[in-house]
Amino acid sequence: MELVLALDLRRNKVVHGKSGMRATYKPLDWGLSPTAEPTGFVKAVAPKFLYIADLDRIEGTGNHDRLIQECACLVDRCYVDRGTRSPADLLAGPNIENIIGTETSLADLSRYNGGYLSVDVVNGKVIPTGDSPETVLRSARGWNFEGCIILNLGFVGTENGIGAGTGPLEAWRSAYPGRLLYGGGVASVADLDTIKDAGFDGAIIATALHKGAVPAEWIRRGCWC
Repeated sequence: MELVLALDLRRNKVVHGKSGMRATYKPLDWGLSPTAEPTGFVKAVAPKFLYIADLDRIEGTGNHDRLIQECACLVDRCYVDRGTRSPADLLAGPNIENIIGTETSLADLSRYNGGYLSVDVVNGKVIPTGDSPETVLRSARGWNFEGCIILNLGFVGTENGIGAGTGPLEAWRSAYPGRLLYGGGVASVADLDTIKDAGFDGAIIATALHKGAVPAEWIRRGCWC
């Protein structure tokens, strides 16, 4: 199972998030990196795979396009959520895999050709529609994405583990036969085992790594085997 480091950007810094409450996010001045400057951060942690959320662009206050492209050149694959709102609104560059999140995409999702669909979930429901994740994943079978991500926003950074509150992992896996990653609340090796046993192809982590619950060498090899 692929192991991916999550990195949130705000005002040119790597920030630490919790429960999707973005107004409270602060620069990540603890953990594995001595700096919150994005390229220095990625060089210090040295992940094989990276997930970047450009919070400024998602919220419509700016963008980190240049920094994202620089960071993407430092890893084998970089999943990028920058608040895509239409098929024309994608970022080009080496190693970049665009993410189209349900939170921000205003276009018919069937119009996209490639990239990853992020099924953004709060309290068990997909935002902003209120659909169940299974409903969206079943619809995604007929769309042209390379894969999907379940992003459980309310669990991000909580250190509480994925728990029963994340919903039925097996049902989500059964709803979509393609490549499927999970992010949000992964706090331990046991959580990684649960996600892998449910049949997911990857897990996105951040706090668990910086708190030492998951060894740095695993994120550097990019695999939970």
